[in-house]
Amino acid sequence: MNKKTSYQLMQGNEAVAEGALAAGVSFFAGYPITPSTEIAEVLADRLPATGGKFIQMEDEIGSIAAIIGASIGGCKSLTATSGPGFSLMQENLGFACLAEIPLVIVNVMRTGPSTGLATSPSQGDVMQARWGTHGDHPIIALTPSSVEEAFHYTIKAVNFAEKYRNPVILLMDEVIGHMRARVNLPPRSMVEQINRVHPNMPHEWYLPYERSATGVAPMASFGDGYRYHITGLIHDAKGFPTSNPNEARDNIRGLFAKIERGFSEICLVDYEYMEDAEHAIVAYGSMVLSARSAIEQLRESGIKVGLIKLGTLWPFPRFALERFLPQLKTILVPELNMGQIYREVLRVTSGKAIIEKLNRVNGTIIAPQEIVKTVKGMVR
Repeated sequence: MNKKTSYQLMQGNEAVAEGALAAGVSFFAGYPITPSTEIAEVLADRLPATGGKFIQMEDEIGSIAAIIGASIGGCKSLTATSGPGFSLMQENLGFACLAEIPLVIVNVMRTGPSTGLATSPSQGDVMQARWGTHGDHPIIALTPSSVEEAFHYTIKAVNFAEKYRNPVILLMDEVIGHMRARVNLPPRSMVEQINRVHPNMPHEWYLPYERSATGVAPMASFGDGYRYHITGLIHDAKGFPTSNPNEARDNIRGLFAKIERGFSEICLVDYEYMEDAEHAIVAYGSMVLSARSAIEQLRESGIKVGLIKLGTLWPFPRFALERFLPQLKTILVPELNMGQIYREVLRVTSGKAIIEKLNRVNGTIIAPQEIVKTVKGMVR
């Protein structure tokens, strides 16, 4: 065993908290809500011990407002919630998108809508993560499929938020949030930490929304001496409201351009058994676990099935499908919803393969045997 490696038994929510600490998160504001509460519990203990700040807010509206303020003040900030709380955060999420404020929202999904089944798994917030707040805006949404990925994807979420000056959503279903597994925790010195770019010009030259060559503007922290106007209105390079059509166009297009430049880095996809696959299963979250078991059984019966595992849902990694379309006859998308990523798969494939969905919305998971049966029915 590598002496530098630390193996710990932990649940997915605890792994998220550990990942946040490893990524340099120094501020958490949140409200307890099933099934994400363990994230707050761990950080309530660990953050103050490492010089960070933890605040339990009165609700989720206050929670996202607090992490926005902390981020503007220079802190790497994170909150955690579930469906009902995520709904309350949408207006301020839109503000953070337009004002280009880096932050991370962890949404441990449970069955909805409304209060739903508070302790049961779901993947029903996928489209909400993309379109929950109004207006045209880009978003980054990652989704781990194991406890160890929950640790590493939290680090990536924080790093992406800082690098692209954009909110990042970490979507986990309840199964991954509460599953326990052995996690390899690398020493902090080996964890990549990306920090936002700070301005290095004289104070009087600083334009808070003047984009660099990467499309991302340097971000000063409040109190550093730079003049900095922040608004939820469409704004110019100085941050002041504008109704000039050209400036409005540049403001919105600039939001998308920085994410488009980083598309290949942001889109996390893994492939298993796809080299000779004639059929594919597209899965994410806990459905990856069922899909893997099903693929083993299907391969044993002579059916060439592979797995396309999505680690990024938004922006949707369409290339993950396009590269294999010439060899695929069928694609199955198992989801704990009514078919939210299925719609994206259908859009990208454009009739070039037979696409079917396998859905569950009653608070239980889809078993491997159900996937096996469905794939066999498609192959016939």
